[in-house]
Amino acid sequence: MTAQRYEDQLAGLLSNMDAKARRELAREIAKQLRQSQQRRIAAQLNPDGSAFEKRKPQIRERKGKLRRTMFAKLRTTKYLKTEASGTAAVVGFVGEVERIARVHQYGLRDRAQKGGPEVQYPARQLLGFTEADIEAISTATIKHLAR
Repeated sequence: MTAQRYEDQLAGLLSNMDAKARRELAREIAKQLRQSQQRRIAAQLNPDGSAFEKRKPQIRERKGKLRRTMFAKLRTTKYLKTEASGTAAVVGFVGEVERIARVHQYGLRDRAQKGGPEVQYPARQLLGFTEADIEAISTATIKHLAR
């Protein structure tokens, strides 16, 4: 069976579900996706499996100063939120970190510090689907339909 045909059959089954059951499924999928994104960001990997581009060396790095890994705060549930409805499951950033995440996701220009020079950031895909995510969504949907 082709992937498109498989997805069409799943879409047909999902459309027959009531709104409450679809919301419950969307909430479950969003939760799984957030956990998957958090693990991937912690491992500093793009959705295709390649590593994030490393930070540039800092000019004035103090001796003995501890450096956090990139995006340590961004991946917390405080900033990486889920939203679920009968038609969608959404995982995204909120607040000021949304701008920071957008700059890194698309490799845009931004100021690292207020009043500092503008810097071109390399693209580091914070959000995206891996093959494992797609498989997990499929599995969750089938399990939910089998209940």
